Amino acid sequence: MNAPVPEPPIPATRQPFFNMPPVLSGLIALLLAIHAGRFFFWGIDSDTDIRAIIDFAFIPIRETNPDAYTDLAAAGVGPRIWTFLTYAFLHADWAHVGINCVWLAAFGSPLARRFGPARFLAYAAIGAIAGAAAHLAIYPSSTAPVVGASAAISALMAGACRFVFEPAGPMWSTAGVEAYRQPAAPLSRLIRNGRVLAFLGVWFGLNLVFGLTGGAGLASGAVAWDAHIGGFVVGLLFFRLFDPVPGPRL
Repeated sequence: MNAPVPEPPIPATRQPFFNMPPVLSGLIALLLAIHAGRFFFWGIDSDTDIRAIIDFAFIPIRETNPDAYTDLAAAGVGPRIWTFLTYAFLHADWAHVGINCVWLAAFGSPLARRFGPARFLAYAAIGAIAGAAAHLAIYPSSTAPVVGASAAISALMAGACRFVFEPAGPMWSTAGVEAYRQPAAPLSRLIRNGRVLAFLGVWFGLNLVFGLTGGAGLASGAVAWDAHIGGFVVGLLFFRLFDPVPGPRL
């Protein structure tokens, strides 16, 4: 009598890094749809578009001198509150929104898998708000509108740093979705990780270049490098408040 042949074990598969969760796909689609609507239906820099920029972009002087834009904004004083977040949904041009969508796909995917939709969106929102606050602190009298999701994406980058570079994390592991549930590195160990330090060095270096060159020709308009850093720092420090995976606190 022949003994049954055991089935070979199913090899562990690596979760595709760019296989985006639905919440992330929806967010990217929303950013592209908003810019497409401005471009094809209103026309960038049309009267309607300028009105939308005034009402939804973040303008520092509106916070420090409320009378400066109150008469221009259709919504009155409301933009003083909501533009800390809504500016992240507007972009200067197609290059700007395209670059941000690529970064969002890369660094938002691991966070969306780890946090789930609600935590992910709240974490990104905190990053956007922190970016606007940092820009306000450094340029309180600026009249230039700030737009773009870069500060929120910077927070996502910071959060991803906390676990993707770990030996069992999604950057190196073949454990599939379980790689996204590994305990995050404490900050005390994170700052001694050569891969993380190299990543941070490149990231801060790029922000320095963008700040000095006004975007290095990749997109029109100046780059709010301070908003990027504000989002990143808050994302790094607030990660534990959102992380559902138990782990060390220091």
